[in-house]
Amino acid sequence: MITSYHIALKPEDAAPLAIIPGDPGRVPLIAERLENAVPVAYNREFNTWAGYLDGKRILVTSTGIGGPSAAIAMEELAALGVKIFIRVGTCGGISMKVKSGDVVIASAAVRMEGTSREYAPIEYPAAADFEVTRALADAAESLGIPHHVGVAQCKDSFYGQHSPEKSPVSYELLAKWEAWKRLGVLCSEMESAAIFTAAAALGVRCGSCFNVIWNQERKAAGLFEEDHMDMDRAVSVALEAARRLL
Repeated sequence: MITSYHIALKPEDAAPLAIIPGDPGRVPLIAERLENAVPVAYNREFNTWAGYLDGKRILVTSTGIGGPSAAIAMEELAALGVKIFIRVGTCGGISMKVKSGDVVIASAAVRMEGTSREYAPIEYPAAADFEVTRALADAAESLGIPHHVGVAQCKDSFYGQHSPEKSPVSYELLAKWEAWKRLGVLCSEMESAAIFTAAAALGVRCGSCFNVIWNQERKAAGLFEEDHMDMDRAVSVALEAARRLL
């Protein structure tokens, strides 16, 4: 089997670290902050640029939305020799202390999705690599960026979260959402449970940080905040962490 069938990279394209956003459109925006960045490949949802961070080569590869495509990207990048992965993306807040525009750094993820089950039994925790998580937290602290470190919830259905009442299993979705709130889960997104579990199975290191676009719980409580679409803070945290890990 061709090891990079989906991401369309060659062995000589590899690097020790990859930044992995979901959106292909974010790749050049991240890459422009690197030295001598160039596009390498673009196939399906997988857009890859390569560049240098303080003289050290890294990749920026998009994974698309959700666990299945994110795991494909990780599998194929790991097969080429990538050892460290930093996901940078977006999330919605759950905990009342998480505000739009904050950065959330996931120390672990709720496995409310399907991809991770093909890498480990459900009893196995989806935990981020400690050193990558510490680098992300130290980066946010050094940059003075408001941030939170803790558990993210991961799901496969965006609208299962935002319109649960339409689902025949609304009783389960709504009850579990209340459980995540009571357990202090910080935010909801769609990839980290899959990539944390896949990383453990593949023997590579992985962490995640997210820009908080909104917090539906704060909005429901009447705490008005503008939606925050700017990825600059989360990208800055990811790149500073990469510097510390290379």
